[in-house]
Amino acid sequence: MSPEKLIFGTAGVPRSTKASNSTAGIERVRELGLDCMELEFVQGVRMSEKGAGNVLETARRENIALSVHAPYYINLNSSEEEKLKASMERIYQSARIGSLCGAESIVLHAAFYQKSSREAVYENVSKALKELAEQLRDEDIPAVLRPETMGKRTQFGTLEEVLSLSEEIEGVMPCLDFSHMHAREGKENSYPEFMAILSKVEDALGKEGLTNMHMHVSGIEYDRNGEKKHLILKESDFNYPELLKALKEFEVKGLVICESPIMEEDALLLKETYIGL
Repeated sequence: MSPEKLIFGTAGVPRSTKASNSTAGIERVRELGLDCMELEFVQGVRMSEKGAGNVLETARRENIALSVHAPYYINLNSSEEEKLKASMERIYQSARIGSLCGAESIVLHAAFYQKSSREAVYENVSKALKELAEQLRDEDIPAVLRPETMGKRTQFGTLEEVLSLSEEIEGVMPCLDFSHMHAREGKENSYPEFMAILSKVEDALGKEGLTNMHMHVSGIEYDRNGEKKHLILKESDFNYPELLKALKEFEVKGLVICESPIMEEDALLLKETYIGL
């Protein structure tokens, strides 16, 4: 279920957690006064069904909303059949185990353009996500696949591409990484630009697009090729107060996941700034 308001949390187990497992992370998120956490399956889906059951129980007890970030090793534009199948399997397992944890949103980095045309890559990604969404429906796995807006120009994942997939395929919604969108072109960093992004989301996906959002935010370092690395919010030029103002103006609901190097401190900064608007 999407939350009734905008909630803030961390990309993975907070750094200040005493143990490094997901259940301890969820408990720490609650102690900090945050409300959501992304389970990072980025190096592979290494959680058992029993482990997922414990995560679900803890998240329900602590009232923490969960999402999943699928492994990084995914390329739905791979020309090698074996690599494509492995990519699809990683997304499927992320969704299967994620949903057992109570996570609904499965964030993924969809593809690289490589030497293909943008149209050809879009077709390949679309075909793969349609297949996966259908498989999840057939197996009654209540997961939404969320291709992410990406920060490097070599990566598939402009706002337009991600919104188009979400319009076209049932069971696909966007993950808007505002820091990536800023880093990709060096723009998208002012109140009017953030308002324009949210208008595009509403035009493509209607009100549901705004009331069931999944977002990533952090400081970011970039050059002419796009993203270089994540930074602490206050040590970067990312204009998070204006973003939060735009999110409030559009009455956006959903999860804001902070990916900064000091993720819990910056997630709290985002939450407190938003409440103070």
